[in-house]
Amino acid sequence: MGAAFFYHLTRRPLEAALPVLLEKSLENGWRVVVRGTDDARLTFLDEKLWMGDGFLPHGRAGSGFDADQPVLLTLAPDIPNGAACLMAVDGAAISTEEARTLERVCILFDGNDAAAVEKARGQWRHLTGAGVHAQYWSEESGRWEKKADSR
Repeated sequence: MGAAFFYHLTRRPLEAALPVLLEKSLENGWRVVVRGTDDARLTFLDEKLWMGDGFLPHGRAGSGFDADQPVLLTLAPDIPNGAACLMAVDGAAISTEEARTLERVCILFDGNDAAAVEKARGQWRHLTGAGVHAQYWSEESGRWEKKADSR
């Protein structure tokens, strides 16, 4: 059974936090799907991932090589690259079934956006209410700290 990790971004923007979490996932041997809600935002993240400090292999869905991508950025609900980890950004949906069957689902949300915080709280209630193990992580102190665990 998988777990849902909620990452409350308060110090760094998504484009700075996402590469770190993607690298950790790849180190675990996981393929990753990054699911977003806005095409322009995924284009922005795609550019940031290419221009980062190190090489982070990834691609956009629809490239013709979706199944080959270690990290796939998509708006779609499917997981064509066989990912073990799903990272939802900007309020993208995660199903209870995905949270149960994947190794990990991650919800990254902007702590400076009240609507994003409320959306993440709703996702927490929904997933934990369905029996999914969840953890809440905050970077408020300057480093990631686990602040809550549903167990």
